[in-house]
Amino acid sequence: MIKKVAFAALALSLSASTSFAKTQITWWHAMSGELGKKLEEIVANYNKSQDAYEVVPTYKGNYTETMTAAIAAFRAKQQPDIVQVFEVGTGTMMAAKGAVYPVYKLMADTGTEFDPKGFLSAVVGYYTDTDGNMLSMPFNSSTPILYYNKNVFKKAGLDPETPPKTWQDVEAYSKKIMESGAAKCGFTSGWISWVQLENFSAWHNQPIGTLENGFGGIDPKLTVNGPVQVKHWSNLKKWQDEGVFQYGGPVGGDDAPPKFYAQECAMYMNSSAARAAVMNNAKDFEVGFGMLPYYSDVDGAPQNSIIGGATLWVLQGHDDAEYKGAADFFHYLSSPEVQASWHQFSGYLPITQAAYDLGQQQGYYEKNPGSDVAIKQMTLNPPTENSKGLRFGNYVQIRTIIDEEFEAMLSGKKDAQGALDAVVERGNKLISDFAAANQ
Repeated sequence: MIKKVAFAALALSLSASTSFAKTQITWWHAMSGELGKKLEEIVANYNKSQDAYEVVPTYKGNYTETMTAAIAAFRAKQQPDIVQVFEVGTGTMMAAKGAVYPVYKLMADTGTEFDPKGFLSAVVGYYTDTDGNMLSMPFNSSTPILYYNKNVFKKAGLDPETPPKTWQDVEAYSKKIMESGAAKCGFTSGWISWVQLENFSAWHNQPIGTLENGFGGIDPKLTVNGPVQVKHWSNLKKWQDEGVFQYGGPVGGDDAPPKFYAQECAMYMNSSAARAAVMNNAKDFEVGFGMLPYYSDVDGAPQNSIIGGATLWVLQGHDDAEYKGAADFFHYLSSPEVQASWHQFSGYLPITQAAYDLGQQQGYYEKNPGSDVAIKQMTLNPPTENSKGLRFGNYVQIRTIIDEEFEAMLSGKKDAQGALDAVVERGNKLISDFAAANQ
């Protein structure tokens, strides 16, 4: 009798655990380090907040590696429910119509509360179709800003509360810093393609490509070899030769942050989302924040910077329960409290007006000077056709070309005009290939 009672209790227990098993939602992402820890904290809090779903986050490498892994998994029918894709992968994801479950449709189909008008227009415009429908869920949107070492500025006799406004200032400040012995180099930069070409062009209201930088059609042409871009790359080459600028490497420029943390370079241009890492590593000096520099003799500058970072795309091939869970998770992610916390920790932009308003109510920006630089820079002026972003097919590969040609210029194999002409010629070939494959 005892054995029968025990067996019955075990069976009841197993039945109960099966009945209340959470539906798993798989999320592949590219967040490592401090950002990865914060992401896992957000997921853990969501999983504790309800009993129906369990989001399982998996780090799949950098943005390119994560997107490549997702494409391979989809072909093998082993795709995750959600994948984080960086902004330059938008054109590729939009073309993969059978692979993507658009977010606006997901939220409507599942009856989940969703107000696209609540999102910052500077963010969501990048991820909408021609009818204004949101295709993916903004999560970590950033823009490049200037970080600088206030201690080095003081040693060099510069005002530590006044970052350089123009590129002319950057050069003058750098030379004063180097001559005074306060630091070995003036500035370094992460993401040459994103910061010193794409954002540089938008900030100076220069077209990155035809057809509204690719928003107006699938077969645009790159135009980044104009006189303003050539002038800037020529200066970067000159400044590298003089030691004023130190190249931080291709892709994200992994060699750039250590140059700033070690106080070798006084200034550093990179994502606003580098804020958490900068504050964590700048233990021996005070960090200042400024907008990107501009050339004062270029009409229309400064305009507005454009976003980087990534959004969350839902993939086809899963059951209704998983999609309902993905929609519920997106609703949680976009709540003011979660977004304000993520934004304030990371330096990514608040994706909703409510999250920004909450930060103001909390006094966050007043207590943390410089924390709103990215927001002010993004919204400095209404976006133009030249400054609302870019949307080109095969752009992940084009960024590799930009790095290759920049390095060819630095090594003296090409001048700035030749390097940028090559970017346009090689890049347009890839764009045309993409258009031909997706017409």
